[in-house]
Amino acid sequence: MVLLGARQVGKTTLAGQIAEQFGGATVFDLERAAGRTALEHTPELTLADAKGLVVIDEVQRLPALFSALRPLCDDPVRKAIFLPLGSAAPDLVRGAAESLAGRAQFVPVAGFSLAEVGVAEQDRLWLRGGFPRAYLAQSIAAAGRWHEGFRQTFLERDIPALGVRVPAATLGRFWAMLAHYHGQVWNGAELGRAMSVGPAAVNHYRDLLAGTFMIRVLQPWHENLGKRQTKSPKIYLRDSGLLHHLLGIDDMSALRSHPRYGASWEGFALEQTFLKFGERDAWFWSTQRGAELDLMLMRKGKRWGFEFKCTDAPTTAKSMHIALNDLALAHLWVVYPGSTRYPLGERITALPLRELIDLKLESTPP
Repeated sequence: MVLLGARQVGKTTLAGQIAEQFGGATVFDLERAAGRTALEHTPELTLADAKGLVVIDEVQRLPALFSALRPLCDDPVRKAIFLPLGSAAPDLVRGAAESLAGRAQFVPVAGFSLAEVGVAEQDRLWLRGGFPRAYLAQSIAAAGRWHEGFRQTFLERDIPALGVRVPAATLGRFWAMLAHYHGQVWNGAELGRAMSVGPAAVNHYRDLLAGTFMIRVLQPWHENLGKRQTKSPKIYLRDSGLLHHLLGIDDMSALRSHPRYGASWEGFALEQTFLKFGERDAWFWSTQRGAELDLMLMRKGKRWGFEFKCTDAPTTAKSMHIALNDLALAHLWVVYPGSTRYPLGERITALPLRELIDLKLESTPP
């Protein structure tokens, strides 16, 4: 098993809880000189006689280690269980995907969810985001300082540690620009012109931020419907707290008056939906004539739709009925910040985000 997620979301804490169940663990922290030196030169000898649980933290800092783990994982008489923790997706770390393919289960680890903090803390979670230190900070100002420190460390230390040669200022500027494009369809040409670089460069920046779990690239669904459909992905900043920090939003009043208010809710509710139902088999849908669906999940052999509306009392729109019929959705849920669940039409229900926690995907919801 490999725990994957952004830095500072709690992977090490989770590994510690797992270690308690094993009665302890051997830990190699590759951010520390001692842990890195032990595995850098003779990893096979160091790990061959290991027993029990072996935790390898920030494994992406030593890509060659994946090749060493492969024969160890294949050894039928090994006495150790390896638990690598990583802050970069396997596709971003050379050799990781190939070496561990079929040998490890990649488990995503996110920040706090609404189910964990409680529905009464919805606004706090939305404003500050799910990074534990930002969410638990004693004040909004302290949370903002943490976000700024995280951003600087990520750009100036974590990205270079991956062997990526992108200037921190350039990637930081691109990241800030994406905050203003949050929830929009990707337009590499426009972003490239704004940054005075080519489309290949901005695609590289995008993939880098996606591979380090800073942004989400949601792919479009398209099929033969006799309509022109969007074929470019949508881009979201995965953590609402970082989004608000980059937009200069520091309280709920500023958020409610900001032009990206609705987009912020869309991204926040989208991430909570993924935390509930998982990230696989997920798409958005849009046509050139304006019909769209924020999220479609394939579950239990059926298609389930989600719209995210930041309004006190959502109503149906023509676009919803088009998506419901054209995509043959089993049900469409309109997720909003309120507190009352009510039907909007046949197979369409307004659903408070707080009730998403207990939602079951059923063809005939109560």
